[in-house]
Amino acid sequence: MPRLACFLDAGRSVEQGADRAALAESLGYESVWTTTTVLRDPMQTLAAYAARTDRIGLGTGVMPLVSRHPIAAAMEAATLDEASGGRFTFGMGISHRPLVEDWYGETFDEPLVRMREYATIVRTLLDQAAVNFEGEHYTARFTFIGYKPRVGMKIFFAALAPRMLRLAAELADGIVLWMCSPAYIRETIRPTIEEVLAKKGRDPAHFDIIAAVPSALTENPDAARDAFRRQAQPYPHLPFYRRVIEAGGHADALAASDAGEPLPRSFVDAMAGIGDADAIRAKIEEYREAGVTLPALGSLPRHDGAAGVEETLKAAIG
Repeated sequence: MPRLACFLDAGRSVEQGADRAALAESLGYESVWTTTTVLRDPMQTLAAYAARTDRIGLGTGVMPLVSRHPIAAAMEAATLDEASGGRFTFGMGISHRPLVEDWYGETFDEPLVRMREYATIVRTLLDQAAVNFEGEHYTARFTFIGYKPRVGMKIFFAALAPRMLRLAAELADGIVLWMCSPAYIRETIRPTIEEVLAKKGRDPAHFDIIAAVPSALTENPDAARDAFRRQAQPYPHLPFYRRVIEAGGHADALAASDAGEPLPRSFVDAMAGIGDADAIRAKIEEYREAGVTLPALGSLPRHDGAAGVEETLKAAIG
């Protein structure tokens, strides 16, 4: 069976999310990922999923750096990894200016420097059980006593633009993508990653490109498209995503958003798998052919005619 992951937030309750994670494991999904921002804490949600499952991988997709000091993040990651039997992958991201400055009251500057320092601290602490680091943005002096994390825990970056992609190909084990069309992945992401991996002498087989594939098994595709439009509404207003959407050939989506008009159907259909099981699986395969090594099914918000998260999970497996 081709590799397939899924994004599963908790929904109405953490218990419901754990039920869905158990279903995903029984269906053969490789890993389950949680998002963050305005939802539940991703680490604690994954801990609940770990308690209900035995084999499926667990990943944050992604945790914003601003939410935790890197020492605290490494400690929490190591604990979750231990509790789950070595199933955790730590996805992290620099996030966006509105979240960092307006919500947390922190400064959003030098994202590449911050990401390098943060990842270096986390990697060092996880692999060596101690860190002594002083950078421009982070200081970390800490040693685990009487305990050592699992060496080699995977770290993934949220990366969209070429500079962050290059940093990920240098330091990380993979990237987690959202709101990236197959065209952008094929024409920008994959070539950038491959160039740096080759330059650094890294094996591409050991670097994953995960992309969320928004999907809905539905009897009402038009309502599902509107559900995706609601889900996607904030992203044309965020600078990182604006550049990605335009570079992916969808400047019309930016123009529509700026004018307060619905996102065009061409943009929706480029991003999402909507309709019957064949339509969902075809969209997943389109992402795979564009260079995604691990497509990750992501369900759309509720709408009239939707079969629901569980049935969409089943449909995508085939």
